[in-house]
Amino acid sequence: MTTEFRVIDTGLRDGRENIAFDQALIEAHKSGDIPDTIRFLRFPPTALVGRHQALSREVRLDYCREQGIGVGRRITGGGTIYFDEGQLGWELVFARKSLGITDLADLTRAICEAAAAGLSRLGITAAYRPRNDIEVDGRKLCGTGGFFDGDTLFYQGTLLIDMNPGDMVAALRVPEAKLAKRKLDSAADRVVTLRQLLGDSLPDNTTIQDALLAGFAERLGVSPVRGTVGAGEESLAQTLHDTEIGTDEFVHEIDDPGVADDVISGSHTSPGGTVTCFLRLEGPVRNRVREILFTGDFFVTPPRMIFDLEAHLRGVPITDLTAETKQFFAGAPVDLLTISPGDFAVAVETALADSG
Repeated sequence: MTTEFRVIDTGLRDGRENIAFDQALIEAHKSGDIPDTIRFLRFPPTALVGRHQALSREVRLDYCREQGIGVGRRITGGGTIYFDEGQLGWELVFARKSLGITDLADLTRAICEAAAAGLSRLGITAAYRPRNDIEVDGRKLCGTGGFFDGDTLFYQGTLLIDMNPGDMVAALRVPEAKLAKRKLDSAADRVVTLRQLLGDSLPDNTTIQDALLAGFAERLGVSPVRGTVGAGEESLAQTLHDTEIGTDEFVHEIDDPGVADDVISGSHTSPGGTVTCFLRLEGPVRNRVREILFTGDFFVTPPRMIFDLEAHLRGVPITDLTAETKQFFAGAPVDLLTISPGDFAVAVETALADSG
């Protein structure tokens, strides 16, 4: 017996409105008001930072303002994304038990392999590449990411259909280290679009959606059924947009934390991403944590665990900071998809070492 998934297409919406609708889907699913759902969505030109990223360090804000490019913050972790009308977003919101897979890493593989199988129906050879990409001949066609919120999994992907990679490079601050890791001269060399792969044979939006749905049906054992958006979802999304996700306070919540003179920082990059630790110390000899902030392109489930970690470490003597960081993860109900507790501890140690 297959599990039925409602399929909705919310069309082209403002970036912050789209993110607010993401949160509305999660909350409505958790409360039992909506069934397991697959959503398709599109954006006008928008730069979206990950939940834990420092905005000014990832986005060329002046350029985006001049060009009318929207700026928003996702509710998922991971790196910064540039969206425009030439890309298709897809999302799955479903119960932990629906697919019979409960581990986030295993679900990531299963969902990405299903999406790759669906895209391959269009006449390309798409494949999953850990940690969370779908590629064609080593070039990224689709990035993905997600997290558990209780028994609800939210998982999303961004499919590059027809875009100018130069627009992405102009809007975002792509770290040189990230490009060097992949031996690329520019971020544009890292990605490929369906238009580049298929040329004049590029199918329409409905055909692309149907291919993805076929992949989900075949590989995940689900039954996608086209449906409609409910009034309750729209109302909840509007409320979330107006009170939180659509506000500048939320988008700029983490902006440029290293700008103050009394802040020290350190970064650690592993195969799973980069963690940067910002520290402000207090006490007569500055030997205790006053404030601590972790930023980066990592995925943590649930995302709020990073805020809990930061709260846990406030007031901790610096001599105990590394041990307390590891101890927090040992006792917390947290799933680290791409990195380990040790990566956070190394970032802390690097910050302390750089402080002298």
